[in-house]
Amino acid sequence: HFGLMFANTGPFSTASGATTMGQAAEAAGFESVWTVEHVTVPKGYESEYPYDKSGKMPGGESVPIPDPLVWLTFVAARTETLKLGTGILILPQRNPVVAAKEIATLDVLSEGRLLLGIGVGWLEEEFDALGIPFRGRGARTDEYVEVLRTLWTDNPATHHGALFDFDELITLPKPAQGSVPIIVGGHTDAAARRAGRLGDGFFPGRSNPDHLRHLIGVMRAAAEEAGRDPDAIEVTSGSPAVFGDDPAGAVEELAALGVSRCIIPPLAFDPAALPDALGRFGEDVIAKVA
Repeated sequence: HFGLMFANTGPFSTASGATTMGQAAEAAGFESVWTVEHVTVPKGYESEYPYDKSGKMPGGESVPIPDPLVWLTFVAARTETLKLGTGILILPQRNPVVAAKEIATLDVLSEGRLLLGIGVGWLEEEFDALGIPFRGRGARTDEYVEVLRTLWTDNPATHHGALFDFDELITLPKPAQGSVPIIVGGHTDAAARRAGRLGDGFFPGRSNPDHLRHLIGVMRAAAEEAGRDPDAIEVTSGSPAVFGDDPAGAVEELAALGVSRCIIPPLAFDPAALPDALGRFGEDVIAKVA
């Protein structure tokens, strides 16, 4: 499978841009689009962005980033088969009872097309602005995942945890898929272990083959330790090599590592040029490796 990352940023934050992104991706044979999230970006932040050598987010501090669930709902209404991924939703920043309702609603309205990528976040100043502790966000994320799944699957739902405690809650609608696949994102061993313990999928934030191999190994070991089948945890990753002279070979290398979904950035940040760019990639790569 192929997906498009940063789908909701910049020029694709508008109604026309979002429509073009979703429809062009679907027409070109992409399986999914993936959003990013920041509720707010404190000016002059000092936290290190972990996915770029500069330590800063690409595009600067002033790139529009619409709410991912709202943006994906809009795109869902303008597409038919395209899967809708959050890459990632910063779960510890959200009330999980409210989030469970929002996520299930989107899954129902899209007829089961949602892929919920989650992460613990890296921008400490954003947590400070929201009044949410940055420390302990990993443990908070683990419990929030439990809360989400309980509310999606049980009726009524009961949960007794360190952060949330409730009895016999009726939360409807339930997801169209019965639950929603939770894909754990992150570039650290801790993220890999979390994916192994409780994820339906793993989205390591690294494309270097050696680091990717290491993270997948950590994930698989954690799954086995938890009594889970590591082969059942779907791996999503990017690779610059798919833009090279041998994209089919690059995809084969990813598959050999255990990757089943390859994510690439938009091939044009101009909505007018995007359909042709994605169409060429669909013909030159997706159609030949599918």
